[in-house]
Amino acid sequence: MTTDKLHLVCPHCHTTNRIAGDQLGSAPDCGSCHQPLITAEPVELDGPSFARHVQRSQIPVVVDFWAPWCGPCRMMAPAFAQAARELAPGVQLVKLDTEAHGAAAAPHGIRSIPTMVVFKQGRELARISGAMPAGEIVRWVKSVL
Repeated sequence: MTTDKLHLVCPHCHTTNRIAGDQLGSAPDCGSCHQPLITAEPVELDGPSFARHVQRSQIPVVVDFWAPWCGPCRMMAPAFAQAARELAPGVQLVKLDTEAHGAAAAPHGIRSIPTMVVFKQGRELARISGAMPAGEIVRWVKSVL
């Protein structure tokens, strides 16, 4: 375990928190809103909160770029939620509705949905398009990290 400080963005109020790395698995709370920093479920983001999570979180962030009208996106949602539970606390899974927040998605060149992108400290590490079952999502994310 490490006592190095990590920056984690709160999934509730989107405040950046600093915690010791060895506290990641100990259900740390946000210093601002006192809600859990690790939810083990996908976090719905808007444009500003998306930028904050991707740029400031020091744990990997997996983004599901999706839209409500997309059948495969809706079909994959339960698998993405299951993957979030399996990958927590070391990876945060988030969702960005490309229909509602197109300006946030546009710089990332999303051409088809669902597309998942793994970011770490603001840098894109990998991306994959198409609906996947939970086990494949988990395997893909682990293979990238």
